[in-house]
Amino acid sequence: MARSARLLRLLQAMRVMDQPITAACLAQETEVSHRSLYRDIDSLRAVGVQIEGERGYG
Repeated sequence: MARSARLLRLLQAMRVMDQPITAACLAQETEVSHRSLYRDIDSLRAVGVQIEGERGYG
């Protein structure tokens, strides 16, 4: 899957899933490793997407 498609899929998953969302749930939903998920979240934050979360909470 192309990275841009994966980022869009991640955004969509965060919109529709019940809060709080864990990294494990997002990684499973987007079919990536935890490390890739964290990189994708960092990329989204870098372009201005507001993503809030706490370590260990979601």
